[in-house]
Order: sequence, then C-alpha cells, then structure tokens
Amino acid sequence: MHSSTMSGDTAARVVEDYRGVIQILSDGTIVRSDATALLPPERFPDVPGVQWEDVVYDAAHCLKLRMYRPADFSDVAKKLPVVVYFHSGGFCLGTFDQPNFHAGCLRLASELPAVVLSADYRLGPEHRLPAAIDDAAAALSWLRGQALLGAGAHSWLAESADVTKVFVAGESSGANMAHHVAVKHGSRHLDLDPLCVAGYVLLTPYFGGAQRTASEASPPAGALFTPEMSDKLWRLSLPVGATRDHPAANPFGPDSPALEPVAFLAVLVVSAGLDILRDRVSRYAARLQEMGKPVELAVVEAAQHAFFSRQPWGEAANQMIRIVKRFVDKNGGGAASNSYEMGADGW
Repeated sequence: MHSSTMSGDTAARVVEDYRGVIQILSDGTIVRSDATALLPPERFPDVPGVQWEDVVYDAAHCLKLRMYRPADFSDVAKKLPVVVYFHSGGFCLGTFDQPNFHAGCLRLASELPAVVLSADYRLGPEHRLPAAIDDAAAALSWLRGQALLGAGAHSWLAESADVTKVFVAGESSGANMAHHVAVKHGSRHLDLDPLCVAGYVLLTPYFGGAQRTASEASPPAGALFTPEMSDKLWRLSLPVGATRDHPAANPFGPDSPALEPVAFLAVLVVSAGLDILRDRVSRYAARLQEMGKPVELAVVEAAQHAFFSRQPWGEAANQMIRIVKRFVDKNGGGAASNSYEMGADGW
C-alpha cells in the first residue's frame, strides 16, 4: 500500500474508506490494498468439461472478458445461447478471474448450458460512473463485431454460439449494468445488429435512491450488506457530488430517462430475502410490470445480497440456476423480437 503527502509536509488524511481496501485521501490520492480478505475463504471445485479463455474486448481501456463453453458442444447443430455476464462488486471491486466469479460462470456454462462471456469493466473511484455502463455496452458491441465477422470470428463463437439467443446478465452492480444495457438497446441507442438479445437477467441488482426504502431503513436480521456499505460504494463510484438519485443509481430518479417508451425484452429479476435492497428491487420489477414490460420477479428467501458470488455452490445458487435455466429455455426463441434476419447458421 502506498500514499502521498500534501505540500508543506502535512500528511494526507483518509476522507473515504471502504473496509480498508479502498481509501481516498485528502490530497485526492486513491489507495488500494489487497482485497482478498473480502473474498469467500473456501476453495471452489472445478467443473469438468468446461473450457475457458481470456480475450481482449477493449484494447483502448485494457479490458478483457473470459469466455466459457462446454467442451462437448462444438457441433454446429448444437449451438448454444450466449450469456454476457457482469460481476458484482459495487462498481468498485472485483475482476472476472476471482475464484468465486470464475466458479459461478463455470456453473452457468455447464448447467444452462451456454457460452458465457464474463467481462471486466472499469471500477471507481478511479473510473466513476458511467464508465462501467459504457464498458457493458462496449462488451456487447465487441460481440456484435464478432458476429459480423462470420466465419472469421473467434473459433469458439463461430463453432458454439447462437447469436439469435443472447442474454445479458449480471449480479449486483453487474445487474445494474444489464438494466442500463436494456434501456440503451430498447431506446435504439445501442445498435446490436445482427445480435438478437432474447432477455436480461438481473441478480440482486444494485440500485439506489436518496430516499430509503423500508428494508434499507430497517435491514433484515442477519443482512451482511449494510446501508452504510451501500452508501460508501455509491460515494466511491458515482460522479463526485452526485446523490443516489443519479440516473446510474436510480432507474426512477428525477433525472433518469422515462422507461415507458423503452422496448424492454424479457427481464428476469432475482431478489434475496435477506438483502437490504429487496424492497427497492421488488419495486423496480413492479413498476416495470405496471408499464406492461415483460418482467418476472423471483425471490430467493433465505439469501443475501450477491449470494451467487458469495457462495456459488450454495443452495441459494442452486435455486437461482434452476430459475435462470427455466427463463433461458422459455425465452430461447428471442429472434422474433428483432427487425432483422439472421443467416441460417446464426452468424
């Protein structure tokens, strides 16, 4: 760990601290410490039969994604849906190669089954929002570019991926990013032709608001993610001076885009019973349903915020994967939602 000092030999003081791993000093210095202490302590089993490889999707920002596919699905006749996945971390922590994130994506690739693209993105406070949301759009644009290459695409995608069945998914901050991709795409501000997005999966999405909900004001007993943690992560990730009603945090904030005109495709929202955000998440789903949007809400009662990454082999994760698999299977024919035509081989 390192720090700098202000002029006049006056030591810089800590003005913001998140659990000792991210600190902002009074001179503007950002200090990051080893975040492994925040990771689940257990070792996770491997998933036989799943291949993975790291690929650069945005060279300008040095961003990579990790591509997963079941090794026994290389036949053109057995092309798989694609899941573009964004990890959790409050917009400030994490990378796709963390053991818990890696374990979860191995499971998704094997059990859905699917080609999974787990994308890194820029983190605050070094890169404040909307940087991460822009990176989510860039990851989808990279996949679009691969589809436009046809047979010249990455061999795993050309062999195994059905781009008429693309699902955009994420957990916590990653689910927030999936929401913003849905809004950009549904507002025609993100051209993804010839991809066909079949649906969105939002796992315990990280949303905020200046006004507390009931479950934020009186957190569920045993909640591991607290309002104080949430507030700090928003202060570290939102533009300096922004409130939790900023459009990146609050989909229904005073300056957020109206969602009534947005052409949402199928959305699965998964909430957790022990999450301080459970009321905010259920309200998000209910308001979209009131607008006539195709939204499903599933609640995993005895689960924490970001439970999939906390315990990717836990019972709550098992339940969630069954829910997601049903959603993907049900919405596998998403090509009809688009105005363009695909080639016979999906590329």
